[in-house]
Amino acid sequence: MTDANSSASPLDSLKRYVPLAVWAVVILVILAIPLKIISYGYLPGDDTLRHAAKAVSGKTWPEILVLNDTYKIDHEFGWNLLLEKIYQRENCSAESLAVFSVVAMFILAGWSALPWLKRPEAWLATLTLATLVAAVCGRMMLGRPFLVTFAVLLTLLLLWQKHGAAPPKTWMLLLATALFALGTFVHGVWYLWALLLGSFFLAGQFRWAISLGFCWAIGVFTGSALTGHPFEYPLQAFKLALLAVGAHATTRTMATELQPFDGNILAVVILGGLLVLRQLAKLNAVPLTKNPAFWLACICWVLGFKVARFWDDWGWPALMVLMTVDLQALLQARFAPDSFKRLGLTLGLAAAMFLCVTSDAHSRWSQTLSDRYLTADNPGLNGWMPDKGGIFYTADMTLFYQTFFKNPRGDWRYMLGFEPAWMPKEDFDVYHSVLWNLGEVKAYDPWIKKMQPADRLVIRGGRGTSPGIPQLEWNYSGAGIWVGRTPRVPPPGTPPPTIPATVPR
Repeated sequence: MTDANSSASPLDSLKRYVPLAVWAVVILVILAIPLKIISYGYLPGDDTLRHAAKAVSGKTWPEILVLNDTYKIDHEFGWNLLLEKIYQRENCSAESLAVFSVVAMFILAGWSALPWLKRPEAWLATLTLATLVAAVCGRMMLGRPFLVTFAVLLTLLLLWQKHGAAPPKTWMLLLATALFALGTFVHGVWYLWALLLGSFFLAGQFRWAISLGFCWAIGVFTGSALTGHPFEYPLQAFKLALLAVGAHATTRTMATELQPFDGNILAVVILGGLLVLRQLAKLNAVPLTKNPAFWLACICWVLGFKVARFWDDWGWPALMVLMTVDLQALLQARFAPDSFKRLGLTLGLAAAMFLCVTSDAHSRWSQTLSDRYLTADNPGLNGWMPDKGGIFYTADMTLFYQTFFKNPRGDWRYMLGFEPAWMPKEDFDVYHSVLWNLGEVKAYDPWIKKMQPADRLVIRGGRGTSPGIPQLEWNYSGAGIWVGRTPRVPPPGTPPPTIPATVPR
């Protein structure tokens, strides 16, 4: 009699390793993506730069920016504290901290969904599709603390997807409380978690909604207490949000991500596609109307017509949860856990995602290599950077990010920082007038009149023509940047100034 095992294929003995191989592929490709992108020389152009520079500076925001009376406590207290501790321990550069931020935040967001899945390849498919439709992975490469909120949101929604058929257990409530505390401590938008609670109520998940409500209250207080300001911190965060969206007469002068979105119709198409998939594949899935992720996506899609970040930061993660759960159900129905076809599919998805996200199409990852910066140690800019105690005036937020990043220990403050509405009211009015009048130089008059010899006004313009403000003397500093200061009387025999060389990163 022939042994039953003798007819088995030699490959059959390897099948037991397929699930492990799938997990390894998913984990490694999410790790490899930010490392590849960073190898291009990529750095984000906004908040990651100022977080890294703040850690190196050793200063508080009121020592860096000219702020109104509302802003007193660091709005992202926990994140800036972490970077400061890393800097103090490693004595690294601001650029190293920025690289750490980008890589760590992408991995955190990318891995946060995995513990709640049986088929992690479904998450790869979701990330790839979301990137093709809305460059979601590009947003995950920004290295900013909102990605902690992103990861917490994914975790809570997927926790319900996996265990929501039963009332929440003690460990789930403890986990939720800890996550709310972490989100509050690192990224101060505690009030927006009301969107998640509302989605649970609309889905009819009342026990979960009430339980999470208690976790939210305790978590917000705990996270705020960790800052040393248990009541002032959350109150200030709410006031700052009202200022950011309420100070502008028109959305045109707001930061881009605070402006309305255009509806992102492809996201609606994806939701419709999920409905078709459920019918054709006869998936055993929770009805959408009883799923909190569905309601959160709907709420944030509507609110996106007011502020795009509702959709970008809250709606997309909810839609991605719906996509992942349905794709996981489809994969479970079509592929055995130890199937080589499953491994082949995972390898194909990993390759597609890696190439899709890391492709440097249109220099999207390497374009920052050509950025030019104003630096205090550039001999050609001697006398043209603000003097000690001076103020760096500009209506261009990018100039703040780049200049602070390269001069974290500069002995001056910036009039415009990372949110214009947090400037003093009279200075915000000047900034608003500049943007409202599309850069008209006369709008700068109130700043010019109060400029001191230590101050500088920095404007982007053409190489050949100065900004046309005769009250100041000007120096072309490269890359379309003009630096103005109050007139100096040069000593007799002083040669005329030369155009300095630009300084690459």
